[in-house]
Amino acid sequence: MEKLRMGIVGAGTWGETHASIYNEHLFAQTVAICDSNRTRAEQMAAKFGIQEVYTDYREMAQKSSCDAIAIVTPDFLHADIAVACANAGKHLLIEKPLATTREDVYRMMEAFEKNKVRVMVDLHNRWNPTVNTAKQEIEAGSLGTPYSAYGRLNDVKWVATDMLSWAAKSSILWFLGSHSLDTLRWLMNSDVERVYAVSREGVLKNLGVDVPDMYLTTLEFKNGCIAQMENGWITPNANTCINDIKFTVLGTDGMINIDCSSHNMIQMVTDTKVTTPDIIVKNRIAGKVKGFAYESIRSYVDRLIDGQDFLVSVEDAAHTSLALLAVLESAKTGNPVTVQY
Repeated sequence: MEKLRMGIVGAGTWGETHASIYNEHLFAQTVAICDSNRTRAEQMAAKFGIQEVYTDYREMAQKSSCDAIAIVTPDFLHADIAVACANAGKHLLIEKPLATTREDVYRMMEAFEKNKVRVMVDLHNRWNPTVNTAKQEIEAGSLGTPYSAYGRLNDVKWVATDMLSWAAKSSILWFLGSHSLDTLRWLMNSDVERVYAVSREGVLKNLGVDVPDMYLTTLEFKNGCIAQMENGWITPNANTCINDIKFTVLGTDGMINIDCSSHNMIQMVTDTKVTTPDIIVKNRIAGKVKGFAYESIRSYVDRLIDGQDFLVSVEDAAHTSLALLAVLESAKTGNPVTVQY
């Protein structure tokens, strides 16, 4: 069969990850790269044998031979790129979140429907083996009826101060809250109806990044479930994991606890530090990527080829973004906010 031809917008570290996964796939290949920095795009093209190089995503959308395009840019840049690519008839894989404004969510969804393109947003925690196992047990009735939940997804300060040059233009809610809220929606099998959130700031501002440090949010779901969600960017840098990932689901007949950051499956100790090597999210075996953050990208290619539904529907992604906008509004106003879909 012919290989699926993938294009990528964004030649950063995660763009390279996409190119690597497509080129590892038996039935896909990376054929085009676009980045506003031509040198960076050309370097990535040379590294992965990519034939087409662009600096304008509009030109790429119109001229590229690719079948689908991965948008791997900062979150606030997704909308214009997605609409242009959809209008050119390209299928899309968009790094989370779908969009960061209500207007962008609506115009993107309109473009996808109008052009009949297939779209998935990379909310990859659904491929997390612990979360996926919890979902299977919930659906099997092992916990009875889901009743309440807790989700915690935090990062060390380094992510906001050093890793992301654009952190001040985003939010921990977009960077990690999108994952945690989508996970809770999936496990509770319901949309969020109302939110109440509080935020705190000061630590990151003192470090030169003008963005709130953390959000604590109460989620009320349409099916009656409730959940607490914690997202922060100020975990100490000496934490043994960059991410702090914990979830709990309480049902009428049982409970599941998830801890992906302090899993105690492997630990490395030297005279200067203790670390918990990542064996779940982004690990490699024999030089090939194997963690669940990579598995979602591979799954996108598989589903485009076989025509089956994506594990994350574009409606799921839209509802997650709209619920997060309600969280931001609640934290700003100090009042509960009903989510508008």
